[in-house]
Amino acid sequence: MTATTRTTGSADTAAVRRAISSTPRPPRPGRLSAALVFGWRGMLKVKHVPEQLLDVTVTPVMFLLLFTYLFGGAIAGSTSAYLDYTLPGLLVMSVLFTTVYSGISLNTDLTKGVVDRFRSLPIWRPAPLLGSLLGDSVRYVIAGTVIIVVGMALGFRPEGGFAGAVAALALVVAFSFGLSWVFSVLGLLMRSPNAVMNAGFMAIFPLTFLSNVFVDPTTLPGPLEAFVDVNPISVLATASRSLMAGTPDGVAIVVSLAVAAGLAAVFLPLTTRLYRSR
Repeated sequence: MTATTRTTGSADTAAVRRAISSTPRPPRPGRLSAALVFGWRGMLKVKHVPEQLLDVTVTPVMFLLLFTYLFGGAIAGSTSAYLDYTLPGLLVMSVLFTTVYSGISLNTDLTKGVVDRFRSLPIWRPAPLLGSLLGDSVRYVIAGTVIIVVGMALGFRPEGGFAGAVAALALVVAFSFGLSWVFSVLGLLMRSPNAVMNAGFMAIFPLTFLSNVFVDPTTLPGPLEAFVDVNPISVLATASRSLMAGTPDGVAIVVSLAVAAGLAAVFLPLTTRLYRSR
């Protein structure tokens, strides 16, 4: 009985091996397809935990209403005038704040052991990183769209029309994609998601508020005005305003794209190296 069972088991095993060996091995997934799959994974996480969208929907609207109606009359004389000035800047601020969550998400996968599982897959090694940031780019688009739609409901009308608003949003998303690599490095260096969040916001808050997002730099003291003028976030806000106004500022646009490309060129390889070594 035992011998018969063993013989049958061996025959079944041999049959399985023959079937496997006679079947051609499926092709390895391409780099783009693997990255897109991991980007879709990020979307599925939002589907199962919709609360993740609060930071890209409720928070931008809260900032827009707070700054427009609390400071608008004091700074610009009327809320409508201040809305025209500050909405392109708030578009920049809301989307850039969202980039911090790229590092938080990566650190969460790292501390929970998900990254170790990804390394065991026969895929292009950077695919999980690139896919995660591609998925985060969808969050950037959502955050920017919410700001523009709510602003228009409050009376904002971009002189550049629909094309100008879309161009401004595209520029901000491109800049945010480059900046997200910085926070990815932070996510690989920190020990916990809370540490990444605290460090990320400690870095982005001063740069955002020390910019021309909320006030005209000419109203600031000399040294502070000089810093604000060279702040990349100020340059990005200026480019966003010019696109929405229908008078594109070529210098500001080129500088913003160059800064985004520079950030990606420096921190993308660093992120990849840290990802392989952790």
